[in-house]
Amino acid sequence: MINWFKNLGKKNQDEKAEEYIDDSLVEKDQLPISEEEINQDILNDEAFEQLEDIIEQEEQTDEAIEELIEEIILEEEPEEEILKQPGFFQKLKVGLTKTRDDISNKIDGVLNSYKKIDEELFEDLEEVLITADVGVNTTMELIDRLRERIKYEKTKDPTEVRELLKDEIRKLMKESVSENQLNIEPSPAVILVVGVNGVGKTTTIGKLSYNFKNKGKKVIIAAGDTFRAAAIEQLKEWSDRSGADFIAHIEGADPAAVVFDAIQAAKARKSDVLICDTAGRLHNKSNLMNELNKIFRIIEREYGEATKEVILVLDATTGQNAINQAKVFKEVANITGVALTKLDGTAKGGVVIALQAELQLPIKLIGVGEGIEDLQSFNSDDFVEAIFN
Repeated sequence: MINWFKNLGKKNQDEKAEEYIDDSLVEKDQLPISEEEINQDILNDEAFEQLEDIIEQEEQTDEAIEELIEEIILEEEPEEEILKQPGFFQKLKVGLTKTRDDISNKIDGVLNSYKKIDEELFEDLEEVLITADVGVNTTMELIDRLRERIKYEKTKDPTEVRELLKDEIRKLMKESVSENQLNIEPSPAVILVVGVNGVGKTTTIGKLSYNFKNKGKKVIIAAGDTFRAAAIEQLKEWSDRSGADFIAHIEGADPAAVVFDAIQAAKARKSDVLICDTAGRLHNKSNLMNELNKIFRIIEREYGEATKEVILVLDATTGQNAINQAKVFKEVANITGVALTKLDGTAKGGVVIALQAELQLPIKLIGVGEGIEDLQSFNSDDFVEAIFN
């Protein structure tokens, strides 16, 4: 488009120049002057000045058109970028596709196969929930609550059971925990991240620090897992990607010493959030308890004024095994919340319901993709909507 305007401007320049010369030639026929005088008159200084004015005006017009087009392009690009980026709920919904297929679609299949509400219908619903890793205890409680709700509301149509079950799941999840928000206020805050190897602790720390940095927080990461080979290097890479400061010792060093140095650095640099990694491979429960208690004592003594979170990272693809891990860690540490990873790659998302309802552990973070921005804050209402709609 810009080239078209330029060509048009050039054409106008040529036409105006020709018009000027034609006018001059007309004057030549009418006046009794020589050819030499006419040529001299056309090429005098005044003619040059007029031509230069025409050209300058056309160039200014071209520049104005170019600036206008550039402004339009710059204004349109961000809108296109926003359209390309799915919203948080849409990401959650896409990430929970497998869980939705395993729970919601199967529930619909059960309800559509019945003409009336009877005990066999409840048994089939139990089977769907248990196979989706909601857990036996949580499933039994949900079915009991659903049975009472149907009786109280005198529901007769099986297709109406879907919304009742959905509502009971939402209620049970919200009743079981006080809140799902990650608490880092007032500043400073320290987040201790625990969990076995392979569940995604390192990735979770990196994505979490990235989220904090995007909110303008000063973040320090402490490499407290000094036992696993390459753990420090991997965490350093995530620290670089997220833009967080990094504190580490050599492999095999005392994790409590790393945390101690990180606390001193956080104080000196006036950081908002200190995120501490911990070892995920300890030989037994006693070793795990001793190691974590040592770190807890350091934090309490050196950073008593900090807001504290102890986040347990669990892999959603392990289903009921994640429940078993949560039970062990709950015995040895005061877990304040759960980060559930790899929800986008499993049909076992029902474990979310069991963790909150059975163990009263609030889900605070969920991973619904591999991107650095795919770690989201958890919301029970959004979760239930995403698996049922």
